[in-house]
Amino acid sequence: MNNEIKKVVLAYSGGLDTSIILKWLQDEYKCEVITFTADIGQGEELEPARKKALSLGVKEENIFIQDLKDEFVKDYVFPMFRANTIYEGEYLLGTSIARPLIAKTQAQIALKTKADAISHGATGKGNDQVRFELAYLAFNPDLKIIAPWREWDLNSREKLLAYAQKHGIDISKQKGKSPYSMDANLLHISYEGLILEDPAKTPEESMWRWVKNPKDAPNESEIIELDFQKGDLIAINGEKLSPSGLLSRLNKLGAKHGIGRLDIVENRYVGMKSRGCYETPGGTILLKAHRALESITLDKEAAHLKDELMPKYASLIYNGYWFSPERKMLQALIDESQIHANGSVKLELYKGNVTVIGRQSANDSLFNTAYCTFEEDEVYNQKDAAGFIRLNALRFIIAGKNKRKF
Repeated sequence: MNNEIKKVVLAYSGGLDTSIILKWLQDEYKCEVITFTADIGQGEELEPARKKALSLGVKEENIFIQDLKDEFVKDYVFPMFRANTIYEGEYLLGTSIARPLIAKTQAQIALKTKADAISHGATGKGNDQVRFELAYLAFNPDLKIIAPWREWDLNSREKLLAYAQKHGIDISKQKGKSPYSMDANLLHISYEGLILEDPAKTPEESMWRWVKNPKDAPNESEIIELDFQKGDLIAINGEKLSPSGLLSRLNKLGAKHGIGRLDIVENRYVGMKSRGCYETPGGTILLKAHRALESITLDKEAAHLKDELMPKYASLIYNGYWFSPERKMLQALIDESQIHANGSVKLELYKGNVTVIGRQSANDSLFNTAYCTFEEDEVYNQKDAAGFIRLNALRFIIAGKNKRKF
């Protein structure tokens, strides 16, 4: 079977694990390896990945490094935030939402280069193997998928390091490199492993990379204003930026004020529980602002329906079904709800907190002072409420006459 693979596209970060996978593919499958490295705002210099791939025998024309930051925010992050998406009440899905874009682009490169197979560095224990492979198969069901962690016997750090040393793969620790298993992009940074494997232990302060400890955040709050059009952020304090520029700006603001740290235990798709820590400064601000805008622009029942559907939508993203028909159906409903989500929200940032202090929409607000005022009005007859209440209580009245007790 291995001999049938002539060319494989590898999702390649340039780190130890994927460099070992690159060499392992060359040795085990005797095939030509094409590397793909996606820039989705992980904040790392990506040219070293090119140099490392070259040093491992990859041809220059077989090295693909692509800037996907704006596509990531515009076509993946923003649609997800239109739904106010949270998994299991807390997680803003920073890793989950990045995988379909990486996998889609990788599959496109496989098609372009006429590759037989595609490979990733996800383990057989996690969610990412599912997310990557569902997307691969959605785009090209004929591709052979190679998941080394499910095939090889390099199942410990010691074996990986021994393999690297044997084959001359650079294993020197990069300056400032975290000992944790990390994933970073423009939406978040995640941490797993080491003491986090005991949910009773508190993470060291030195673990956090982006968000300032709220105790050390500025003693003065900062007020910002976000402008939205059809549910998407378009400007911060009146300044219009690219989608990635907007999220980057929100990240800096949130990180400065200690906003967006999270420590949770979540349920993986494969069945086990996993403890992870996350930093999502910009996303935390964006979620708060978007819900505030919807509070004045979205119809009551439409808003409630969205809230009912959101957990299902969140599970689809978390479990890797971004390209599924059901996610697309839900997205169409969500996007329809955002036609009138236009306006601005004013927020105060202070020591880990995001507080909404104002919201307005010039043309789409459903907040009507004439109806809800505590002062005298001429549009609402309070006597109408008596019939409304009795109609809603009719089943109680009938049951009570039948001697039923509640």
